[in-house]
Amino acid sequence: MKLFKLQTLKCLWTLKPPGWTFRGHPRLFASDVYSQYESVRRGEQEIPKYFNFASDVLDKWSEIEKAGKRPSNPAFWWISGKGEEVKWSFEELGFLSRKVANVLTKVCGLQKGDRVVVILPRIPEWWLVNVACMRAGIVLIPGISQLSAKDILYRLQASKAAGIITDDTLAPAVDSVASECQFLKTKLMVSKGSREGWLNFTDLYKNQSADHSCVKTRIQDSMTIFFTSGTTGSPKMTEHSQGSLGFRPLLSERYWLDLTPSDVIWSTADTGWIVASLASVFDPWVFGSCIFIHKLPQIESAVILNTLCRFPIDVLVGAPTLFRMLVQNDLSNYKFMNLRHCISGGEPLNPEVMEQWKSKTGLDIHEIYGQTETGVICSVFKGMKIKPGSMGKAAPFYDVQIIDKNANILPPGQQGEIAVRSKPIRPLGLFSEYVDNPKKTAESQRGDFYVTGDRGTMGEDGYFQFIGRDDDIIISSGYRIGPFEVESALIEHPAVAETAVVSSPDPLRGEVVKAFVVLSSTFSSADLESLARDLQEHVKKTTAPYKYPRKVEFVQELPKTVTGKIKRNELRNKEWGRM
Repeated sequence: MKLFKLQTLKCLWTLKPPGWTFRGHPRLFASDVYSQYESVRRGEQEIPKYFNFASDVLDKWSEIEKAGKRPSNPAFWWISGKGEEVKWSFEELGFLSRKVANVLTKVCGLQKGDRVVVILPRIPEWWLVNVACMRAGIVLIPGISQLSAKDILYRLQASKAAGIITDDTLAPAVDSVASECQFLKTKLMVSKGSREGWLNFTDLYKNQSADHSCVKTRIQDSMTIFFTSGTTGSPKMTEHSQGSLGFRPLLSERYWLDLTPSDVIWSTADTGWIVASLASVFDPWVFGSCIFIHKLPQIESAVILNTLCRFPIDVLVGAPTLFRMLVQNDLSNYKFMNLRHCISGGEPLNPEVMEQWKSKTGLDIHEIYGQTETGVICSVFKGMKIKPGSMGKAAPFYDVQIIDKNANILPPGQQGEIAVRSKPIRPLGLFSEYVDNPKKTAESQRGDFYVTGDRGTMGEDGYFQFIGRDDDIIISSGYRIGPFEVESALIEHPAVAETAVVSSPDPLRGEVVKAFVVLSSTFSSADLESLARDLQEHVKKTTAPYKYPRKVEFVQELPKTVTGKIKRNELRNKEWGRM
């Protein structure tokens, strides 16, 4: 029973997951929680058949709020950095999201199961659309604002999305490819202005009725699809369900966020990442916490630090790049108002950065580890001993192991592949499938395990250490970048005869994209410095700008196997000094 602290018990008693039964006495209730938690984990008790995060969590917090049993802090708190501010209670969030749900269903004609691509910056409308989609049973497909027209075209075609919601910045890019998207039937623009062929989101939802009945959704129904990069081919569609995103944190939330209804949490993650869904939607709202958002057009140290001083933020979630930036400042000039818990994830954090942050602020940084497919599967939980270089222990509901190529569990200290047991019982938080890609879905399974593609070790004490990617994925500032996407963009340039893209160490971003380029004969005498800049600009225009190679090296030839495959591992090892 020690797994559950008092706040966890209070939350579960308040929300009462559908289908679970509890006795009234506190001690009996705690026993029931532990018993049912364990029985679900072992597969002896089924999870609820029906679940909807909007009606079963958010609307219940609204009722608690009306009864005066929740602290007075808002459910959602947004600032623009230029004087604009939005605060919503759970009741207001419910009221506004029902209006948006009516826009999607009554005005746009979208139905349960339809897919909608949503590409918006950190603005309040992104959160309204999230909740509205839950209410209407519409599948949300988030995307980052840096996507190019080519990226958007691929996502619309691959997902067969019936709608897209974006702002006036990206609307022209959508229009340039919309004619090639046969399933696209509605376009909504979040803007003060108008554009031909687009519905104005703001005008429509303000004039809609707030009378909307939440659809009934099964716990395995599709809820969100994230596009995630791979080492070969185009990004895969990773599907999560009402259960894997919405119901999972009812049991495991506190282990990496440690929140209460009185807390304010700020995650700086881009709205296209799964971290935004976990740390800025589902997990905090399960515990009735306040989600704080700064629009952050750009991540700047001074803005982050001043915000932490001006607002009562208790928990900060950021990529390692954020903390690397912050420790370069004289932090003695800043006095944080409430900050007590810091979390870093997306890539490993340098131990020296953790030490600097601790010495300058008195605060520890707790590392988390996970993927788009899994959510958070390892974490340095609050109260655990922090070991620099370690990403903590396995999270509840996950049996995380280090395995070999034959799916055998390796002994402590031995390096292998990080994997999650998925048979005979598939963990609640694991993704459903790679949509329309049964081959990749099957390849992600090895024996009884889902394989992450990452290498690591586990100590005798259960702490995991990340070693590196088992494939060629580049993780720069938290962004997952597939080399194939960058190589495809480069090869379109007439100067490039052949290219290979790998990760290269960077003191700020952890790693960056580096391109090795073999020039075509017609460009052999070109000015290489100027040409490198041209190639970088070409990639920025061809695909999302964050993918461009920050380093370019021109070579006579690329190392290859006897079958002609490029030996990227050799190039990568050379970059990281492992030759």
